[in-house]
Amino acid sequence: MMSPLAKPFSEVVAGTLISGKVDHEVESHGTTVLALRFDKGVVILADRRATIGNLIMFEQAEKVMPLDDLTVVAISGSFARSVEICRYLKHSFKYYRRAVLQELSLEGKLSEISRALAGNVEMAMNGIGVFLPIVAAYDKATDKFGVYFFDGAGAKFENGEYACAGSGSERIRGVFEFLRRTEGGFETKSLDRVLENGLQMLDIASTLDSATGGFTRIEPIVRILTKDGNSSLDEKVLKKAVDKVLKAAKPL
Repeated sequence: MMSPLAKPFSEVVAGTLISGKVDHEVESHGTTVLALRFDKGVVILADRRATIGNLIMFEQAEKVMPLDDLTVVAISGSFARSVEICRYLKHSFKYYRRAVLQELSLEGKLSEISRALAGNVEMAMNGIGVFLPIVAAYDKATDKFGVYFFDGAGAKFENGEYACAGSGSERIRGVFEFLRRTEGGFETKSLDRVLENGLQMLDIASTLDSATGGFTRIEPIVRILTKDGNSSLDEKVLKKAVDKVLKAAKPL
C-alpha cells in the first residue's frame, strides 16, 4: 500500500488545479517564517505570500499551523506539499492519541516529522516537493519549550531561542545573533518586545527577498504557544505592533 506521503496530489492549495501530478513550474513556494522564544512561550510568525517564480500567486496563504495543542509548525518550501504533509502529521498525532489513549511524546512527534521529511526526499530531489518546517513545541514531561528546524532529509536540529526558514531567512540570520548579543536572550524578554523583534526581521526580509510578502497591506500570521496551548495573536495587539514597526521603518 502506497504511503499517503508518497502519492502525487492534484490540487495546489493556492487555487490552481493540476491534473495527476504537481509540476515544478506551477508550484507555490518562497517565504520567510520564524519562531522566537519569549519569557512565557514561543511566538511564531510568517508572511502570507505564495509565489511561482516571479509571479505572486496568493497573498493570504496560511503558513503557521497547529499540529496539536502544544505543537505548532511554520512551513516553507512547496506550499501545497507542505500543507499536505502537515495534514498527515496532524491526523497521525490524533490517531495515536485515540488509539493508545495518551498523547504522543514530544520526541515521538519530532521523530514523526523527521520520518515524513525522509519520505518526501524523492520529490524534494526532483525539485517539486521541498518542505522545510520549523517547529515550536512545549514538553509537559520536562516543562520546557523547544524550537526545532530540519533539513530536507529529516535531520532535526534544536535551537533554544530562535529558528527561521524560507527564501528570506538567509537575509536575516545574522540579525538574530545581533539582537541576542545586544539586547540579551529572547527567552528573557516580554511577548511585546519579542513580537517587535520578529516583525522587524520579517520586514527586513520582505525588503530584501521578493518572495517574502511585507505587511503594509496584509498583516502577517502570528501564533502564540504557551503552557496552556496555542492561539492566534489578538488582532488589536498585532495591529499596534505592526504600526509601530512600520513607523520606525519609514525612510528619512
